[in-house]
Amino acid sequence: MTTTVFFSISFVQGRKTIIKHDFSCRVSKDLYAPALGGIMLSIGIRLSFDDFTLAFKRPLPLSVGFIAQYLLKPALGVLVAKAFCLSPTFYAGFILTSCVAGAQLSSYASFLSKGDVAVSILLTGFTTIASVIVTPLLTGLLIGSVVPVDAVAMSKSILQVVLVPITIGLVLNTYAKPVVTILQPVMPFVAMICTSLCIGSPLALNRSQILSKEGLQLVLPVLTFHAVAFAVGYWISKVPAFRQREEVSRTVSLCTGMQSSTMAGLLATQFLGSSSQAVPPACSVVAMAIMGLSLASFWGNGFRIRDLPSQLIPHTGSAFQAQ
Repeated sequence: MTTTVFFSISFVQGRKTIIKHDFSCRVSKDLYAPALGGIMLSIGIRLSFDDFTLAFKRPLPLSVGFIAQYLLKPALGVLVAKAFCLSPTFYAGFILTSCVAGAQLSSYASFLSKGDVAVSILLTGFTTIASVIVTPLLTGLLIGSVVPVDAVAMSKSILQVVLVPITIGLVLNTYAKPVVTILQPVMPFVAMICTSLCIGSPLALNRSQILSKEGLQLVLPVLTFHAVAFAVGYWISKVPAFRQREEVSRTVSLCTGMQSSTMAGLLATQFLGSSSQAVPPACSVVAMAIMGLSLASFWGNGFRIRDLPSQLIPHTGSAFQAQ
């Protein structure tokens, strides 16, 4: 039900922004950062100082997720961009998309997949907080030679949009429990509305470029990037040195494949010098939501990755036996 409403709102928002382009472009630009702040507040309000203690008690799952998020995924982004010979028009935005934190939606996907929701919330929260430092460093390292990147200014922007709302949520959850009791039931809906605004905004602002020949050539790289990211997140947690329970593996997979493309879109618009660099994040946010929730539903319905061959390939053996 929540998934259906999420995509319905996304569709309506996108349609409104397309129909009323001039008005909605101004509204989209004005509301983008506050909407993203609303998403971050919904993360912070679920965190407490006890979670940081829990993180030290369970360091391995979070360490595996952190490695997948900020080491393997950026490397994957560069490999996919090089393999598909991405146009310079979109290259920097594509790489930036691979360098941001996990998406808030991944926690809901973990719930659907019967994964470890606690690990998902912690991993999303910690990678988001770390993005204040890590994302500008990775961006400068990977695309600094292509597009000038002001890492300090980017850190300040992430600090304002990410760390401040999360800190407010954390403080409220610690010292103002009655307020949190009132807010918690509505925060998922608020986060959904904010996410939909963040999806509709870049889609509307860049629709002509998305529908151009170059824009359509982004589809396969974006789908490949996310598909491999989900696989990498799952299998790294199965490596003997890191081996985790199935629930944790699903969570790491979803957190790796579903990153905060909305944040990437905001940063691309502010720091990469061209609105076209916001097109890859705009495509990514739709792809990661559809693919991530589909994978979560696959797991939630009792299927496993190792069952895929038997699901896709007919049971010829049983047919011979019947004859």
